[in-house]
Amino acid sequence: MDAKTCIEKLREARSVAMATVDADGAPQVRIIDVMHVEPARGEIYFVTARGKAFYRELQGGRGLAMTVLTPAWEMVRVAGMPRRVPAALQKEWVDRIFEENPSMDGVYPGQARYILEAFCVDRAEVEYFDLGKHPVFRETYTIGQWARREKGYRITDACVQCGRCAGCCPQGCIEPGTPYRIIPAHCLHCGYCAEQCPAGAVEPLG
Repeated sequence: MDAKTCIEKLREARSVAMATVDADGAPQVRIIDVMHVEPARGEIYFVTARGKAFYRELQGGRGLAMTVLTPAWEMVRVAGMPRRVPAALQKEWVDRIFEENPSMDGVYPGQARYILEAFCVDRAEVEYFDLGKHPVFRETYTIGQWARREKGYRITDACVQCGRCAGCCPQGCIEPGTPYRIIPAHCLHCGYCAEQCPAGAVEPLG
C-alpha cells in the first residue's frame, strides 16, 4: 500500500465524507464526490459552488478531512489543506471534471456549471486502515509538504516486562522485549494496553 493507491481508492469510491470547520469553529461534514485524481502527483480534485458555506469554509485556512470505507472494509482518511485552483485555470478544470463526470450535467446544466469552482488537496496526511484483515493493518503516508504525526501508543522504559499488555491486546500486536514493543502496523489505537499496564509504562503518541 502507498499514498498513490489510497488516492486511487478515493476516486473509485467517489462519494466521501468531507469535514471542515466553519467560522464559529463548529465542525461540518458533507458527502462530496472526488471528481478527479492525479495519483502519481498526489493530487485530489473536487468542485463546489461559490454560494455554498462549504466554499467559504474551504478557504478559511482551517483545513479539510475526508474519509471513505470501501466494500472490502478498507478505510482511507486524508487530512490536509485544500487550495483553490488558480482563477485562470478554473474554466478548464470545471470542463474537464464535467467530461469525466457526465452526471454533473443533470445537476448544473449549461452555463450553470461555472458557478462551480475546483479545489485540490495536494498537501496532506493519508492514512490507510484495513479492518478486513486480522490483525488489522494500518499505515500513514504524506503528500506534498506535510509533516507526518505519530499516532497510537508506545511502551516506555518504565515497562516491567509483566506481559499483561501483550495478553490483553485484541490484535496481539505487542511483542516481548525490554521494554515490550507495540507493532504500529497492527495497532487499533484503542488504549486497552495503557489501561491494563500496572507500571503506567504505556503512553499515547502525539
